[in-house]
Amino acid sequence: MIRSTIGVLLAFTAVGSAQSGRSYGPGRTWWDAGTGAVMPWEESYDNPDGLVNVLNRKGAVRTQDHPFFEALGTNGRACVTCHQPANAMSLAAATLRERWRESEGKDPVFAAIDGANCPDLPPADVRSHSLLLDRGVFRIFLPWPPKDKPEFRIEVVRDPTGCALTKGRISVYRRPRIAANLDALVAGPDGPVLMSDGREPTLRAQAISAILGHEQGPAQPSEEYLRRIVEFESQIYTAQSADIRGGLLNEREGPAILGPDNLASGRAGALGLLQNTTLFDAWRKPPGAADMGVQLEFRASVARGSDIFAARCAGCHSPGSTRWMDIGTANRVPEKAAADLPLFRITCQTTGEVTYTQDPGRALISGKCVDLGAIVVPQLRGLAARAPYFSNGSAPTLPDVVEFYEGRFGLKYSPAQKRDLVNFLRVL
Repeated sequence: MIRSTIGVLLAFTAVGSAQSGRSYGPGRTWWDAGTGAVMPWEESYDNPDGLVNVLNRKGAVRTQDHPFFEALGTNGRACVTCHQPANAMSLAAATLRERWRESEGKDPVFAAIDGANCPDLPPADVRSHSLLLDRGVFRIFLPWPPKDKPEFRIEVVRDPTGCALTKGRISVYRRPRIAANLDALVAGPDGPVLMSDGREPTLRAQAISAILGHEQGPAQPSEEYLRRIVEFESQIYTAQSADIRGGLLNEREGPAILGPDNLASGRAGALGLLQNTTLFDAWRKPPGAADMGVQLEFRASVARGSDIFAARCAGCHSPGSTRWMDIGTANRVPEKAAADLPLFRITCQTTGEVTYTQDPGRALISGKCVDLGAIVVPQLRGLAARAPYFSNGSAPTLPDVVEFYEGRFGLKYSPAQKRDLVNFLRVL
């Protein structure tokens, strides 16, 4: 029998609020670096649509002296600073705004190196951090030009941050990826790829890059620290576990792809299972059924949304799909480009073709024109806990995501179909 949704949420919220870390807001928890608290084997956090769970397949973790939870650099950050459990091991813009208010802008997450639009802006001025607070994006600074001569020439058309191309570095702005569910990612030949441009081939290399860059570490961490970080990231799973309309999402007889328990146990399989619409048969509305109540109607909507996703979306969000692609959020004509992000003009040397982009993406690493605007295909778990969406935070809500794709690919969804697809995304 399904427990009352309200009762479930109250119970889970009480657990989430009582656990380690600093609480603020209704049941929300922020993990500071160096708290030394124990991270339970499973923990729940509330979000606008219900609850997200974080599960450690290997059991509880004592975070004292653990390199994922301790500051290894000079600015007070740890890995957990930008990969918060309450935000599905990523960061939500709403959480950052709350954190700014609570810490008066002094939390290490706002370190000027990449938490400000440009490092030389006044650190205490909220306007200096507008991109992080509004879009949830950090500044990614990469050397330019790269060692290998690129196929294109890059010029700055608009530079609202003052940091687009300075001192041999180019700056772009991107959302932090989920540091969880890594065996379900579209992986590279050397393992899972976290970074949007795939510039580091392994989790070990990605950890080194993050510590030396985002944490401003003075030296590469020890091999033991790197091993423990990779081990932790490889055993953490996160997904939405309850919905305020649909109730518990990880019931034993429920769809096998929902909840972190199914991900951790392998019952969910690879992300390719998102193409298997029969998994939601138990949630479908029986033919001729009358009004079934809020919970059953919502679940039927999710089942219909799974059909739409399988037909239109799963091909790019499953193992074996292209590792990176341009979905159109960065390459824009000037009049449609976001005013708060840099705008670059890219001229391919071989063809003379001109492209305007706000983030050259993979092309900054490969130097190839074909990779302009391309980013590594992201995973879709815990979406309800980590708005906004897309690599540049350009979609504030999940309905905005669906609207973007409808326009981008010329899809024709009815209002009911849009609602069903959004409801499906909310429970992942």
